[in-house]
Order: sequence, then structure tokens, then C-alpha cells
Amino acid sequence: MSAPADVVVIGGGQAGLAAGYHLRRLGLDFVILDGQESPGGAWRHTWDSLRLFSPAAYSSLPGRLMPPQPGETYPDAAHVVSYLTDYEQRYGLPVHRPVRVTGVHRDGELLRVETDSGTWRTGAVISATGTWSRPFVPAVPGRTEFRGLQLHTVEYRGPRDVAGQKVIVVGGGNSGAQIAADLAYDAHLTWVTLREPRYLADDIDGRALFDHATARRRALDEGRTDTGGVASLGDVVAVPPVRAARDAGLLKAQPMFTRLTASGVEWSDGMTGDADAIIWCTGFRPALSHLAPLGLRGPRGHIPTTGTRAVGEPRLHLLGYGDWTGPASATLIGVGRPAREAARQIADLLR
Repeated sequence: MSAPADVVVIGGGQAGLAAGYHLRRLGLDFVILDGQESPGGAWRHTWDSLRLFSPAAYSSLPGRLMPPQPGETYPDAAHVVSYLTDYEQRYGLPVHRPVRVTGVHRDGELLRVETDSGTWRTGAVISATGTWSRPFVPAVPGRTEFRGLQLHTVEYRGPRDVAGQKVIVVGGGNSGAQIAADLAYDAHLTWVTLREPRYLADDIDGRALFDHATARRRALDEGRTDTGGVASLGDVVAVPPVRAARDAGLLKAQPMFTRLTASGVEWSDGMTGDADAIIWCTGFRPALSHLAPLGLRGPRGHIPTTGTRAVGEPRLHLLGYGDWTGPASATLIGVGRPAREAARQIADLLR
């Protein structure tokens, strides 16, 4: 199949749907190409106990409030999947799935999007593939020697997989804290972090984080002093399960080990610890391999952007990868504004 479209959006998760909402409002012809089998994006693959940082009303995409989940202040991942499914259907967004994009190429005045289901030629591309498909595990010495189970955040589902075992959770961010709290009651837990965990104040949730990120972007745009962004507040949002495990004394972080052994880990002072399983909550990298033919990659694997627009290719916008593509743009509540700006800039370009 070879088809034209004003805009091709790559990725049908929250960022891709937000882009589709604004492209539709501007009257543009577009398609959304999604590699998943069904709606929901990365939320379809999270661990069982994951909860949002914010109440439903503050976790919404543009145009449609997320309804509350009965009995829950902070909705779970299944509720988010249901919301995204309804959002896609409510606005009749033209999502094609499963379609895997293999490359985006320059093709004269157009861009050519190659996929396993055919080719689209388009005036502009919005890349909204996120990071979930590119888990990062640091190159710690001895990783191949360890004989136990190694999982990344993307593979963890719940305590049942390691109940009663000696488990080391690596990572001092939100995923590390939440998974450590999840395991604190059912496994022999060791939580390892690069530095002492920095908890945000207990009354801070996603609403406050979004406001803080937005204020920082406004300050930078106006040439004022950098407020430091969300990172200046701390690393871990104290959602109720994390708060409960912390207050019960079950989340006591140890410093990062220096190497893995066949049976566990070893610290710089020679101390060792046995482990049956290690769970790496060590983050992700942006999934941008489909953009490699454009030759735009910069430091740390990022593509330099002005807002969401790629500096080296004005027909390409990147959406939802983190603050470098818009304040809090990797969150449900935060992606709407950069999605709107990307759609407006593309409309101006095509006209």
C-alpha cells in the first residue's frame, strides 16, 4: 500500500492521540500509525499495582476529562487504558494498527514513511513513540555472571513472581520506589540507589509537578532564572503505597553496588549480598530508530529541537519524550499543550 496524508503521526499512545485531537480540530488529513495490537500504548504493559500520580481529573488529554475510577483516588493502569480506548473512539481518530514503522526518509518536498504495511508520503511527521520500548540497563561489571533472574521495569508484573525470594531493586526514581514498596511485604528486599532517595513532600502529586514544570518553561522562555524544574523538588512522588512502606520502615535504601557476582552483588567496601533476582528500575531511552535515515541524532541520543520541531528537519516534530520536547510532555496532563503547538506549526507549514 502507498498512501498520501498531510501528516503522519507515529505512535498511538497518549502523545499520538493528543496530536490527533489537535490535527483534527485544524482540519488536517492525517493518519496515526501504531505498533500495538490494541489501544492503550505503554499503559497496557505496566506492573499490576501501578497508579497515576494524580487524580483522574488532573490526568486528562485535551478535550475529554478522564472519569474517576470508582473507589480509587489515583487510577490504575487498566483505567488509563480504558480511557485512551474511549478517547480514540470518541474522536474517531484514524489509527492504523498494528503497523511498525521501519524508517522515515526525505523524498523531495515530502517525507516518506516506510512501514511493514506499506508506504505513506506526507508533508509532515509527528514522532510520538515514547520510551517504553527502549529500556536501559547500565553496564555494571559482572552482569553476565549473575545466575539469578534479571528483570527490567518493563518485565516486572508483581510480587507473585519473586515472593519469598531475595530481591534487589535498583533505582531511586519513582519506578524503583514503587516496585520496592510493592515487594517490601512479600520478598526479602534490598533497595539500591545511586544517592539517598529524595521524597517530594507528601502533599505533592502530578498536578503540582505539572504546574512547576510549566512555570520553569515560562521562566526560561522569558529569560528569567532557571527554577530547576521538577528535579529540584525531589525524585520520588510519595504515592500512598510508597508512603506506607516508607513510614513502616521498609524502604531503607543502600548505596549502589560496584559489581554483580554469580550469586548476588558486591559493594566497594568488599561487602556482599546474595540475590535470587535483580530488578533494574533504571529508566529508558527515546525510541527513535525509525528516524535514523534523517541523520538528526545529537548528544545523548536526542534530536535537537526548538519546542517540538526538529532543528535539522522542520517537517518533523517530536512529542512526548520528556521535557526536551515540552514541559511534562511525557505525562497525560502535560502532553496536550506541546501537541497543540506542534499541530499549529504543522498547519502553518503546510499552508
